[in-house]
Amino acid sequence: MRNKIILATAALMTLSTAAYAQSTVIVEETDPVMTESTVVVPGEVRTYVLEQQVPSVAYEGDVLIGKVIPDTVEVHPVDGYNDYAYTVVNERRVIVNPQTRTVVQVLE
Repeated sequence: MRNKIILATAALMTLSTAAYAQSTVIVEETDPVMTESTVVVPGEVRTYVLEQQVPSVAYEGDVLIGKVIPDTVEVHPVDGYNDYAYTVVNERRVIVNPQTRTVVQVLE
C-alpha cells in the first residue's frame, strides 16, 4: 500500500510540474500595454519607426520614458497607429504618445 501511495504521489508531482511549465500565455496587443517601467509597443510600430529616415534634432536634456517632448521638437505620426508618433532626438529614435507628447519608448 505504501508503495502505491509513493508511486501515485510521484506521478502527480510529475504531471503538475509539466502543467506548471506550460503556463506561458502570449497576448498580441495593438493598444499600449503598461508594465512596471515601460509601455509594450507593437512590433509593427517599432519596425516602422526604425525604417523611417528623419533628421535628428539636438535637444539639451535627457530623453527618458515618461518625459514630455517639447513643442519645438517635431513628432511624426505612425501610419495606421493613431496612438503612436515618433521623432529622432540626439540620434535616438523615440516613440511618443501624440496627444501628450510623452516618451513611451526609446529605441536603442
